[in-house]
Amino acid sequence: MHEECATHDVLRDFGTFLSLEKGLGKNSVGAYLSDLRDFAEFLSSNGISGFTSVGRDDIVSYLSTCNTRGLESSSIARRLVAIKVLFRYLFQERLVVSDITDVMDSPKLWRILPDFLSISEVESILSVFPEKAEDPLTFRNRVILEVMYACGLRVSETASLVVHGVHFDQGIVRVTGKGDKERVIPAGRKALELLKKYLESCRPQLGPSPREDRVFLSRNGLPLDRERIWGIVKEAALRAGIGKNIHPHTLRHSFASHLLENGADLRIIQEMLGHADIATTQIYTHVDQKRLLNVHRQFHPRA
Repeated sequence: MHEECATHDVLRDFGTFLSLEKGLGKNSVGAYLSDLRDFAEFLSSNGISGFTSVGRDDIVSYLSTCNTRGLESSSIARRLVAIKVLFRYLFQERLVVSDITDVMDSPKLWRILPDFLSISEVESILSVFPEKAEDPLTFRNRVILEVMYACGLRVSETASLVVHGVHFDQGIVRVTGKGDKERVIPAGRKALELLKKYLESCRPQLGPSPREDRVFLSRNGLPLDRERIWGIVKEAALRAGIGKNIHPHTLRHSFASHLLENGADLRIIQEMLGHADIATTQIYTHVDQKRLLNVHRQFHPRA
């Protein structure tokens, strides 16, 4: 009981710190505390006496448990960020002797995150909906998948993408991400080619209202919601015979992974993903060990 009270007191004081010192709003503070209460329950159920007794392996074990429970990679990343901010606070307040959350750089984390797709698996998923399909809904589904993978969009950003946010002359799309922050992302030749065809030929067949500016519409001309886009991704993965746990965020994770594996700078990937913290980008990107070995053999004098 004393243990629970101590954890409760720490979270109460931490919430006050986030509100008064960091100036976070009520909803943001509530989200942090909700995630950390879940972490605290995990610690208690595993006989760990509060935050001061936590080790790096405990954090990895908790995140692995979150993955087993079916949480999205974005939720797992958010919980890790909450834990990191908490331990930074505990260290600043001298409640712990060190900030152990440098675990964010641990290779173990890559195995916690859901699978990302190989390039051939992405091709298989995309080909489920043929790019020459005459049915406007089938073609729309292909364009959705192309754009999500080409731009690394969140499912919410895909649903909210507007017609005037697509700039064919510049080869970019403008999206509004978390915190209502706008960012610009290169879209790629194939995605733009199909998007242009969709907007000119297929979208009008869905009976859109002249006032409706959303790009992706339903059969009745209404904006697609996140759940429907989720269903389209799931259907494509199922029909492609991909056995991995696929959801919309998998395409975003694959986007970042493939860029990194082909030599893109992590900071550029961070900008395209819209991450405020580079550490979050490190969570979402997977370093290909084969590529690292090749680089080592190529450049190290003793390789």
